[in-house]
Amino acid sequence: MQAIRNIFRGAWSSAERLDDKTVLITGANTGIGKETAIDLAKRGAKIIMACRDMERAQAAAKEVIENSGNENVICMKLDLADSKSIREFAEAINRDEPKLNILINNAGVMVCPYGKTADGFEMQIGVNHFGHFLLTYLLVDLVKRSAPARIITVSSMAHSWGSINLEDINSEKGYNKNSAYAQSKLANILFTRSLAKRLEGTGVTTYSLHPGVVQTDLWRHLSGPQQFFMKMVSPFTKNSTQGAQTSIYCAVEPSLDKESGSYYSDCAPANCSAAGKDDVLAEKLWELSCRMLSVTWE
Repeated sequence: MQAIRNIFRGAWSSAERLDDKTVLITGANTGIGKETAIDLAKRGAKIIMACRDMERAQAAAKEVIENSGNENVICMKLDLADSKSIREFAEAINRDEPKLNILINNAGVMVCPYGKTADGFEMQIGVNHFGHFLLTYLLVDLVKRSAPARIITVSSMAHSWGSINLEDINSEKGYNKNSAYAQSKLANILFTRSLAKRLEGTGVTTYSLHPGVVQTDLWRHLSGPQQFFMKMVSPFTKNSTQGAQTSIYCAVEPSLDKESGSYYSDCAPANCSAAGKDDVLAEKLWELSCRMLSVTWE
């Protein structure tokens, strides 16, 4: 029902300004990350584009500046598949940035062939969940000092087909790229729920979201039949600008100041799966993540 109501609701838009605010977006050199960067730059924010490929990042930063008229855009190297890169990146941010008002965990890999990160995590859970978990952990004190502030994690409706395999989080006993992707996106929602509890009373709120079925280069690993299906449904899918709207909504919508830990789609609250609301599972995943990343985050 929520989805049907959302179709008939007018398109969301907001004139909210972000002057004097600093926004960090992972994976901002392409797709919805880049569109999010353009929109928030137009609102006057300083934009930090955290990207793995610096050549593509610099070209994208130029595009963001040209489209927004805002020169205050920088790109920095961040490889979410390598905890050493994440730690170096966070160290530089903590050293050089006096504030961080909005952190958008946007980067992701989707249904890729089996591979491992530098730390030995399965690639999808490693980048989509563990990488962003560690990044948020390392930046959370700066975010708290910048309150009111927001932390946004891009999930997917694919989470609803997912389950968390706490005994084999890295899919070593058997790998299905679709299941591994769904697991990582469910992890994003559970992370957001647990994070909201830990940030209560700090002035920092947190949200997860489904951007819509968006035409992005994340589709490159889809199988032939999947790609054919996506071409068939493409008239009903979103382009990157439309796909970025819910990320932007979660970043600027004033009414969300009083909300935290929830899941959004089409610029409105949405229902996540039962597993996505399982606080016991969320805590177990939190503890496992801390253990695997060797961090203590109470």
